[in-house]
Amino acid sequence: MPAETFTGITLARILRPRGLRGELAAEILTDFPERLPDLREVWLADGRSAPRRTKVRRCWLSPSRGGQAIFHFDGIENAEAAERLRGCEVQIPLEERVKLDPGNYYVGELIGCEVWESGAAAAMGAVRDVEFPGGVPLLAVETQEGEVLVPLAAEFCVRIDVNAKRIEVALPEGLRDLNRT
Repeated sequence: MPAETFTGITLARILRPRGLRGELAAEILTDFPERLPDLREVWLADGRSAPRRTKVRRCWLSPSRGGQAIFHFDGIENAEAAERLRGCEVQIPLEERVKLDPGNYYVGELIGCEVWESGAAAAMGAVRDVEFPGGVPLLAVETQEGEVLVPLAAEFCVRIDVNAKRIEVALPEGLRDLNRT
């Protein structure tokens, strides 16, 4: 896969070198950290140039500092070489991300979806963000009247089709006015 066509998802962000042998401590940014030690190849993205493919020599999870991944990449043999990777994102191709059970979605799949009320002739708006205030996540829907927060729950979001970028909702009377921000 050529680097210029690479579409990846970020699993971790490199924080700093760890030790003198080229190991790197990384902030875990995935809900599935248990798969990190099994990675054999990743893409490193620095935000300035195309991501580059890199072999993972070893990775393990460390409980220090609230939980980190420790990576050791091929060709990174000392702290000086490791320092050059500070801030890089550890990515995998989008198609290699964990497959979710039916009814579960990645936030990125929901953002941009048009939201349609049952029986409406036009979309009420599009999902701008997904908020996690505790409890049920909320879809932040940008409408012509302003933002409306819709609970991401089966009783409100009656049909979600991320491939068609469409969410059908059944909103109870007054919900639009209740939580308009």
